[in-house]
Amino acid sequence: MAKGISDLESIDKPREKLLKRGVKALKDYELTALLLGSGVKGKDVLKLSKEIVKIFKKDFANLNLEKLLEVHGLGTAKASQIVAAIELAKRYLIKQNRKILTPQDVYDELREYCSKKQEYFLAIYLDGASHICFKKIITIGILNQSLVHPREVFAPAVENRCAAVIAAHNHPSNTLNPSQADIDITKRLKESGKILGIELLDHVILTKSGYLSLNDMGLM
Repeated sequence: MAKGISDLESIDKPREKLLKRGVKALKDYELTALLLGSGVKGKDVLKLSKEIVKIFKKDFANLNLEKLLEVHGLGTAKASQIVAAIELAKRYLIKQNRKILTPQDVYDELREYCSKKQEYFLAIYLDGASHICFKKIITIGILNQSLVHPREVFAPAVENRCAAVIAAHNHPSNTLNPSQADIDITKRLKESGKILGIELLDHVILTKSGYLSLNDMGLM
């Protein structure tokens, strides 16, 4: 019978090691063992994991299901678990490394809000290298200065030590002309950011047919 994690000696159990010392203390094959959960006939989970890690080291960039199935005894189910975990990690790593460098990047990031029937005022929070830290809906409804308060926009940036903020909102009317309220809100946020040392980089208006950058228009 193949040994699973629960059958291993206490000192060898990756799960117990994770709980006691944290995930960073685990070696590559121990992390892989946690994904697998159990070994196969003739190989306990750690031996199987070490064989899989050898494949990782050989050509991780081109890893696929077929290459994993070359490991003797590793079936489709366990190989699929590993491939799925790797793909999921890649997707989130790519998300975490996204940068905002242009108004087009803002538009692409917030495209889902372009066709909303209500106005959404949003903020994208960036680190010092312009990577996205996170996004936040500030308010929903017709924009005015009482709704879009600098405190609501900048408090998350202060809490999370973000370096800069980009504001954006959609125009359900599909017009790209900024209103006086849009301009006033932008200037108020810009001034507040200066006081806090967190720069407002832009305010982008979004519609189904395109976008407008208040920064590019010289309205900040």
